[in-house]
Amino acid sequence: MTYLAPAHAEETVCQSSLGAVTVDNLRVPSGKKCVLTGTKIQGTLKVETGASLTAKGINVIGNVQAEGANAVNINGNSTIGGSVQIKQGKKATIAGSRINGDLQLESNQSPLSANRNQIGGNLQAFQNQGGVMISGNRLKGNLQCKENAPAPTGGNNQVEGSKEDQCSAL
Repeated sequence: MTYLAPAHAEETVCQSSLGAVTVDNLRVPSGKKCVLTGTKIQGTLKVETGASLTAKGINVIGNVQAEGANAVNINGNSTIGGSVQIKQGKKATIAGSRINGDLQLESNQSPLSANRNQIGGNLQAFQNQGGVMISGNRLKGNLQCKENAPAPTGGNNQVEGSKEDQCSAL
């Protein structure tokens, strides 16, 4: 009987910029800035505490996870195969992108915006401070907003599910 060691996905660390290359998993370490242009990520993109990500035209097979990040900007026809989770950070802009799963904005401190995205699941904005702009998105799931101060603004969102709580008029 032959024993095969388990395969481990490689992790690439971005502390400056990456262009049109393919990597397994990508991590932006604490306090660093990363610019991605046309990068393909086969697994997960992780943005750590105090880090900043600017991404244009990226293709992520898995999820984008940012916890405590300084800034997350994803735009320019980017595609996310899983979900985008931005939690307990500062500012974020997600624009002109396709997200097959959910977009979750939770407990962030600075202005957030989600504009002109196609979202296969739900858009959830919970307990954010500093304002949330949600406009021109197309959602297969629900648009859910609770306990944001101030309440989210925007409009022209096409939602196949329901628009709930603070987002009922958006």
